[in-house]
Amino acid sequence: MKLFAQLLSDLDETNKTNQRLHALVNYFEKATDKDKVWVIYILSGKKIKRQVNHTQLRTWAMEISAIPQWLFEESYHSVGDLSELIALLLPPPENASDFTLHQWIKQIEAASKTDEQERRKFLLNAWNSLQSTERFAFNKLITGGFRIGVSQKMIINALSQLTGISSAIIAHRISGNWHPDDIDFQQLIFEDRIHTDISQPYPFYLAYAIEGEPAQLGDASDWQSEWKWDGIRGQLIFRNNEIFLWSRGEELVTDKFPEYQILKNQLKEDIVLDGEIICFNDGHPLPFQLLQTRIGRKNINAKILREAPVVFICYDVLELNREDIRKKPLQERRKILDDLQQQFSNHSVLKFSPVIQFDNWNALTEIRKLSRENFSEGIMLKQKNSEYKVGRKKGDWWKWKVDPYSVDAVLVYAQKGHGRRADLYTDYTFAAWDMENKLVVFAKAYSGLTDKEIREVDNFVKRNTLEKFGPVRTVTPQLVFEIGFEGIALSARHKSGIALRFPRILRWRKDKKIEEANTIEDLKTLLPK
Repeated sequence: MKLFAQLLSDLDETNKTNQRLHALVNYFEKATDKDKVWVIYILSGKKIKRQVNHTQLRTWAMEISAIPQWLFEESYHSVGDLSELIALLLPPPENASDFTLHQWIKQIEAASKTDEQERRKFLLNAWNSLQSTERFAFNKLITGGFRIGVSQKMIINALSQLTGISSAIIAHRISGNWHPDDIDFQQLIFEDRIHTDISQPYPFYLAYAIEGEPAQLGDASDWQSEWKWDGIRGQLIFRNNEIFLWSRGEELVTDKFPEYQILKNQLKEDIVLDGEIICFNDGHPLPFQLLQTRIGRKNINAKILREAPVVFICYDVLELNREDIRKKPLQERRKILDDLQQQFSNHSVLKFSPVIQFDNWNALTEIRKLSRENFSEGIMLKQKNSEYKVGRKKGDWWKWKVDPYSVDAVLVYAQKGHGRRADLYTDYTFAAWDMENKLVVFAKAYSGLTDKEIREVDNFVKRNTLEKFGPVRTVTPQLVFEIGFEGIALSARHKSGIALRFPRILRWRKDKKIEEANTIEDLKTLLPK
């Protein structure tokens, strides 16, 4: 555990890529193979089951620390991270432990199967044998929460540097549905599993937002254009007469979308398709908010299937008859898709993203203006001779989204952030005017301001607090901000009657008074017709 705790500390102390990369490589060089596999699993974002709930954790930590609840809560709002707070508050350990990471994980899993009294005993003994940095790592393990700002790309690069294997191959090998209990480091990194694990996906190729005008990309005839659909990026796999569906976040979501099982009888050869999971009815896509009603559900019933029917709009093919074809030029892969399309009717759950025909960049600029009318977020631009790469790469694929919706809103609540921003008010709630000239909350946002602006707003919040509700402060309505968002839908759950998609701060409107902010009715005029 000491080595793992040191890794977390090293990663937290710097935001420089090279230093973080060095810390990861250094860890992989020293750790046992079993610990390496667990670190790859944990830091690449795969889910760890929470073994102790937060209420128990808080209660037992307060008992051992001998501090009252009010002080614990105030300390939490200042520190911003429960695992870190507990590690700081606990008295010095009386014992020592040399257990490695995977040994602690096995003990945690065993303790989770006992009753509450035994779990408490295990937890207190563990805390009493770990130093502060180790306690932090231990607390993260038992709560199942690892958000430390290390990208999967960085882990892949560290493993590539360690082994000499290309990052593209590493990315493919650590993707998919695997668990450290079932595979060792040698099998994971040095062996291909695609023939033994028929569900294994490929890493997704991601596009950057275009910088400037598309004319700078060169000859328009070298580029393929498609609509950018507003759904969940997915990879649909058909191998050995089995269907598997992966989200971009590497979550196997096959069971959440039973509609795709019919493709077992329709697809004639093993294939892996890249595309969009999207709600669809009456010949066109439906709002993303409808798809959200299915994402968090454990059980998909007939009512949900009727109200939020899905299709898979495919726009690339990555594998055909067990052959990896990602290195073939896009126009060749597109020809395979076009041939596949001939096998399916317009009523199939498998749709095909049409290629937009355009003669020049000016013509495509005009077509892009029709994005929302075509139920899309904008346009994708892909070089016709491009390979299907790994991760986010510049050059061959670009997304050219339409400008976001925007309104002016009034800041009414503020809350402190987490981690490095735990001492600053960075999470904001905004309101617009209703018909009775009252401010009604409609959105929350925490991104879009510069560090200087954040400090200014933080100072304003502290000087203009009207009420406190735990970590939240009600502030004097005085500041106006322009809020951007990607979509809007009716919502019975919100007092405003609407819900926004991806709200964020576009700019601080210091030139506007609160009376000039938009109204709820203004927002409702933006609802899809």
